[in-house]
Amino acid sequence: MVNHKTIGIIGGMGPLATADLFRKIVLNTDAPNDQEHLRVLIDNNTTIPDRTSALLNDGEDPVPQMCKSARLLEQMGAELLLIPCNTAHCFHKAVQQSVGVPVLHMIQVTAKVSKDQGIDTVGLLATDGTVQCGLYEQVCADYGITTLCPEEAEQKAVMDLIYNGVKAGRADYDASTVQDTINHLLQRGAKAIILGCTELPLAVTMYGLKAPFVDPTLELARAAIVAANGICVKEPSIA
Repeated sequence: MVNHKTIGIIGGMGPLATADLFRKIVLNTDAPNDQEHLRVLIDNNTTIPDRTSALLNDGEDPVPQMCKSARLLEQMGAELLLIPCNTAHCFHKAVQQSVGVPVLHMIQVTAKVSKDQGIDTVGLLATDGTVQCGLYEQVCADYGITTLCPEEAEQKAVMDLIYNGVKAGRADYDASTVQDTINHLLQRGAKAIILGCTELPLAVTMYGLKAPFVDPTLELARAAIVAANGICVKEPSIA
């Protein structure tokens, strides 16, 4: 019998993104019955302060609450941890140092998958915090991938979609400006668009956005399955 590891999710950033990661772990695990699925512990810690606000506007530091969740999950038996928030990976080192189990790095996982797929130029949709701290540019450059970011007005539209569309739970949100932004990134040479905020895979479904996408939530889910000694389905499930 395979010794599966227990996964812990440092959640609440936001709640829908947390649920999306858990769902993708379940959908992408090759399991014929309940007992073959992985054990997943979730701390939906919605008291974690906004990451972009902390990085750019002197907002409250999210690290103490992130580390608190990480330690709680470790104490509960988690043997590897996931952070379903791209911007929060600006604080990955501090979280990793707070626990004795590995914290998978979503951005590194995504860059490796993009490289393996032969993608040499990506367009990035992400929060201001992720964009301005250069998370994806730095990691993608290590894999020989060029990262293109939206122009200033386009970036404002992306932020509005994230906060006033998905996080606000608005099914009627007009995402046409963000679709225009995506089209412009493709025209500038992007071979695929990285959905570099965990609300954005949800936006694709909610608002019908179209492009060749790389979904970091999906790639983190699949990497976690492998790290936990599970088996991934052969074809990724993004439903």
